[in-house]
Order: sequence, then C-alpha cells, then structure tokens
Amino acid sequence: MTKATDILNNPFLNKGTAFTTKERKELGLTGTLPSKVQTIKEQAVQTYGQYQSKTSGIEKRIFLMNLFNTNRTLFYYLMNEHIVEFMPVVYDPVVAESIENYNELFLKPQDAAFISIDDVDSIEDSLKNAADGRDIRLLVITDAEGILGIGDWGVNGVDISIGKLMVYTAAAGIDPSQVLPVSIDAGTNNKALLNDPLYLGNKHERVYGEKYHAMIDKFVAAATKLFPESLLHFEDFGRSNADVILKKYEDKILTFNDDIQGTGIISLAGVLGAMNISKEKITDQKFLTFGAGTAGCGIAKMMFDELVRQGLSKEEAKKRFYLVDRQGLLFDDTEDLTDGQKQFVRSRSEFANADELTNLEAVIKAVHPTVMIGTSTQPGAFTETAIKEMAAHTKRPVIFALSNPTKLLEASAENLIKWTEGRALVATGVPSEDVEYNGVTYTIGQANNALVYPGVGFGAIAATSKVINEEMLSQASHALGGIVDPDQPGAAVLPPVAQLTEFSQKVAEVVAQSAIDQGLTKENITDAKKAVADAKWEPKY
Repeated sequence: MTKATDILNNPFLNKGTAFTTKERKELGLTGTLPSKVQTIKEQAVQTYGQYQSKTSGIEKRIFLMNLFNTNRTLFYYLMNEHIVEFMPVVYDPVVAESIENYNELFLKPQDAAFISIDDVDSIEDSLKNAADGRDIRLLVITDAEGILGIGDWGVNGVDISIGKLMVYTAAAGIDPSQVLPVSIDAGTNNKALLNDPLYLGNKHERVYGEKYHAMIDKFVAAATKLFPESLLHFEDFGRSNADVILKKYEDKILTFNDDIQGTGIISLAGVLGAMNISKEKITDQKFLTFGAGTAGCGIAKMMFDELVRQGLSKEEAKKRFYLVDRQGLLFDDTEDLTDGQKQFVRSRSEFANADELTNLEAVIKAVHPTVMIGTSTQPGAFTETAIKEMAAHTKRPVIFALSNPTKLLEASAENLIKWTEGRALVATGVPSEDVEYNGVTYTIGQANNALVYPGVGFGAIAATSKVINEEMLSQASHALGGIVDPDQPGAAVLPPVAQLTEFSQKVAEVVAQSAIDQGLTKENITDAKKAVADAKWEPKY
C-alpha cells in the first residue's frame, strides 16, 4: 500500500485537506491532516489570500511554484480563476527574474528532465527517470541560448519550459501529468554564470556544430521512442540552431518551434485583425521586420506564406519584405546571414542610396512600410521621428512592438497612438494599459504567443496528428483574427488574455479539424470537437 507521505508529497495525487473522511481511511491518511474536509473552492479562497499577501512579482511566483510542487489540481484551479493576474507571474515577464536567480532560488526540479551534452549516453535514462512512468504527450524543450530579452541563461532556462507547460494546461487543458519540461544543457556563453560558484549547469562554453546536432538527434530518437504520441515543442534555441532543428524534423515528427512558428502565428493573427479594422488587404501591405533573429524571420515567413495563400506569386510576395537588423537593411551580400534571413534579403541595386540604409529611420524613408514589427530588444528603437515618417505614407500604420520584458519595448503603445494621432493599429509583446486619445479608448492587443501555441499544440495532440504544418498554422491565425469586433472604435487587433481558455479551445478545434481534413491523424478520428473535448483535463478532485 502507498504510504501517506508518498501521496501527500506527490503533486499529481495530493488533494491536501480536500481528501474526504472515506479517502483518508482507505489511503492511510487518517490523522495526517487537520479534521476539516475542505472543498477545492474553500482551498482556493484560502490560498489566494496567501498569494495576495506577497508584495513582489518574484515572491508571488515562488509562492505559486510551491503550490505547483504540492498540489497540481489546486494550482490550476486557482490559475483558471485568476488567469490574467497569474499569466505574467508564472510566465513572462516575471519568469525572466526567476531565470536570472534560478541557482539562488533552486529547491525542486519541478519534474523536469535535464539532458547534458557531456553525458549523451544517459539521455534515454534521463527522460525515463523524469517521466517516472507517466504517459507523456507533450515535451517543452529549451537549450536557453536565446531567451527573448535576456539571452543565454544555460540550465537556468528550464523555467521557460516549466512556465510554457503551465500555460498549456491553464489555457488548453492538457493533463499536467502528461507533460515534461526538458533542459538541454550544452554549456553557456554567459560569463556571469560560468564564474558563479552556485551555477547548477555545465561550467563550459556552449558546444556547437556536429557534436551539438548529434546530441539533438539522440534526444529526438529517445523522446519519440519513449513517448511515441507526444509533441516536441522547442523553445528559445539560438538563431544558429532553431531553424535548422525545425527544418530537419517538421515533416518527420509532431514538432513545433514557438519562437519561429508561434510568434509568426500571433503576429499574422494581429495583422489579419488589423486588416479587419482598416478594411485593407494583407496582399497590399509592405512589411518591415526590425530584429531579424529567430522570431523576426519566423514572422516574415508566416506573413510570406499567407500572401502566397492569398494569391501572390512567391516572387511578388518576397518583394513585400524588408528585414532590418543591427547592421541596417539586410542585403544579399551582408556577411553571416542565417538561412532564415537569406529568404528575405534585398539587392543593393534596388536602392540608389543602399550604403546609407544602416539604421531604421533611413530604411523607413526608403521603403515606406505599412506594417512594422519589432523583435529587436532595443528599447526606444521606434522613435517619434521614425514613427511619424512611417505614418506620413500610410493611412492606418500597423505597428507591433513585440520585444519583452517591458523595459525592452521598441516604443510604448501610448506613444505609438499619440505620434500617429490615433491612426496606428498597435500590438505589444507585453500587457499594455488602454490608451485614451482624443476621446477614444484604444485597447491594445497583446501579441503573446500564449494566445495561440496552447491551442495549436493541444489540437494536434488531441487529433493524434503526425505533424504540424503551414495549413494548420494558417487556420490558427485566422481563428484568432476573427474574434475581435473590428467596428468598435479603438478596437484591439487581438483578443484579450482574459479570453485565453475560450479561444485556445477554438484554435485547438480548427487545428484538429485541419489534421482530419488533411488525413494526418494516426488514429481514426473524425470529429474535431469531440477529440478536443475528450482530451481536455479539468482541475477538479
């Protein structure tokens, strides 16, 4: 018989004071808990009161992680009740502070699997041990080289995987006992970590090239062998590896890269929402992406695919894109281009002043973009003069400042509205307050990947899809882009996080339906809504 301590220390089984008198007798728990049997609602009221007593974001996150480690069902019940309030605490932006202090705050590994490049022979055992016999359907994997806004954080970045999985469960309803966060420790180039005596990861610089990719191949082989029904979600890999891994596996296994595909889907959904408001066509737009890393190139690719789907030839579509990075506009002779960047570079012969296009404002003057998306992590990069120059050449400029955390925003929503006299259609990567301007209240959409990746991943898992492809991602973007009322003055281009569970379900259903329509399901699934409903987990005892 299972010991009382084993049950009370297992977050998947523990109900705490909600164990009934009958359960306490049957499980050998009599006398191990106070006499009163509480409902989950009573527990939630009590727990939320404790949460509110914490004053800083990091204190609140530590409290929630302790609850998560103790009782998963109560954690998700509470998160569902307070999803808008908890989202920035369990994930972005407070997760950045948690990662930066991971070694100092470490108490428990939160059921994660830790894979080391220095011990590749133990990969399969590591996954098996961390799963502990659970039926894993979703792994979120990071090597934490490119955490948006804070860069390379080595093994500390496992908090990214843990946070992403929390959002998957809270938003879409995947069973928390069926998920596995994975840290790929390939070393770190973060000198502060290498010099930190408390650092818990490998104390050497990052390994790249053949040895790194051999480890990833070994990991994928082990994960798909042990968990054949699972989705492998890759998160915050560096720009030299992210696209390479996605391209290698996207047609072979059920996999998803949130930085490339998730950021692309939410940005496309936002642009489609903006088009609904402006009554313009996406095929008439000119796109400038400022910050041509993994996210920026993923966004450009998603927009490009949509233009082709809507009737433009690939040659016509490519002419609508301009990538700007640290060195200015990217040309075909720019040094050290990534594969993602090479798809959208321009020729110097197109411009009389090509050598002068070394900063954002010069590029805006030269190309007159109608859609500008920032993933640069350069605070204040969207200056008043740059924005006014853009707005002078288009009636409803679409401007998304997606860098996070807040201190890295290219421009505040308030300034973007003010500098364009209320004409800009704005989204930010972090939550932004409503903006009052000339008697109109502008609601600011948050281009948060959490609006879309839980539904995409869960829909594919529920339908037992073999892959996630462009058609599914397009369906997800259109599902989100159609939720907002475009005729409301000051309408947001994206739906609010408060409706996260509602539209995660909608996205899951359209993705599952797309898998069914394309004949991609492993099992004989014909009803998308039923498949999603059957797979959905709810936080109740």
